[in-house]
Amino acid sequence: MEVPRVEAGYRPIHDRIHDFGEVEQTLNTHDRKMQASRCMDCGVPFCHWACPLGNKAPEWNDALYKGEWEQAYRLLNQTNDFPEFTGRICPALCEKACVLNLTDHAATTNRENEAAITEGAWREKFIQPQQYERNGKRVAVIGAGPAGLVAANRLNKMGYQVTVYEKNAAAGGLLRYGIPNFKLNKAVIDRRIALMEEEGIEFIYNTALSLPFSDDDKSVPSPLREGAFDAIVLSTGTPQARDLNIPGRELKGVHLALELLSQQNQVLTGELEFDGKGHSLMLDANGERMERVTCKGKDVLVIGGGDTGSDCIGTAHRQGCKSVTQIEIMPRPVEGPEDPQNPWPNYPRVLKTTSSHEEGCTRRWNINSLEFLGKDGKLTGVRVQPIDWKPNPEGGRPIMVEAGEPEVIKCEACFLAMGFLKPQHPELPKNVFVCGDAQNGASLVVRAMASGRDTAEKVHRFLNS
Repeated sequence: MEVPRVEAGYRPIHDRIHDFGEVEQTLNTHDRKMQASRCMDCGVPFCHWACPLGNKAPEWNDALYKGEWEQAYRLLNQTNDFPEFTGRICPALCEKACVLNLTDHAATTNRENEAAITEGAWREKFIQPQQYERNGKRVAVIGAGPAGLVAANRLNKMGYQVTVYEKNAAAGGLLRYGIPNFKLNKAVIDRRIALMEEEGIEFIYNTALSLPFSDDDKSVPSPLREGAFDAIVLSTGTPQARDLNIPGRELKGVHLALELLSQQNQVLTGELEFDGKGHSLMLDANGERMERVTCKGKDVLVIGGGDTGSDCIGTAHRQGCKSVTQIEIMPRPVEGPEDPQNPWPNYPRVLKTTSSHEEGCTRRWNINSLEFLGKDGKLTGVRVQPIDWKPNPEGGRPIMVEAGEPEVIKCEACFLAMGFLKPQHPELPKNVFVCGDAQNGASLVVRAMASGRDTAEKVHRFLNS
């Protein structure tokens, strides 16, 4: 309590908006150790409970404070397979539950400490490939997002021969194709995948596999139909985004958020290239040339107030947009640090301002979208209306009511960032296990990772029962 909370902060706005490099900075070793020293010997460390992975923050913070970097990483890696991911993008549920946060609103910087510990482990070569004794059984993992990667990693350590099938050209799922590089440099993913390959996990890319039903179902790709695997893990995520089917949806310039985010990430890695007219050099799955989704010189509207919408804002700035507006149908959250209507131990519903918002954005709440407007087939604006919410006398979801006259928000590009639909699965064979967002619906990366870990344990018990 004698040491104030100090965050590493972001690169200056005038610098970072011109590239896709990571925006977050780091503290020097001395200052990082001092931040770790703020983690107290709590009687009941709520951070353990709040973290879906059960990370032992007090233990590895203490090791970091004492300069025992390798021990800190070993403690961290016991519960977290890939702390270099969560150390960059996790909303740090543990910090919201930190005793210092509950008393002083100045939690220990667990997320930044986690990232620093892991980068130190890579730098000092504490992380080395290991070889594990094989038990003669094979497991297929379909989908190389965070849940699938954790399941594969855990099963590999248990001795199973693991093969990961991924529909895209590289592993990572939304870590690679949804989260912008300015939050997570893709070299961080590549580094971990290379280690997993050295440890014996096989990755097969550009292979989309459907659900396995039976050995005689000819519609199922042969790798799963021929009984080559003792168990199968489905970690295919939530591929269907929530759409907004209002008049004008077909206009050019209206896109789902991932059309922007995924394409931009693929451009940065060279996976996608475009000619001078904005058409891809390679044909897509339908045999057509993909058009470049760009915000350059445009007024941009983002519909949806979550992290995906924030990522669209940051990407739009780096592509050279003219302006960005973000609208949300729900009410404006309270100004932190607490929400009296949602007290501890619930997660605080307070206003969140991201690095992308800091770069420039008009934000509005209680706004309903009515119609996409256009001219000659191209988007020119969106007709919206202020609304309010009143309690439902029958309980349940509040009722939306009009609270103002319709108006038009001018834009030439609009991105729908309203979440994803939970996938539905048919009845599956006993040796098929579903994990991550494919099981629970869209959620946090840390929750997907926890699900992958739990699923690996279920597979292990099933194959040894």
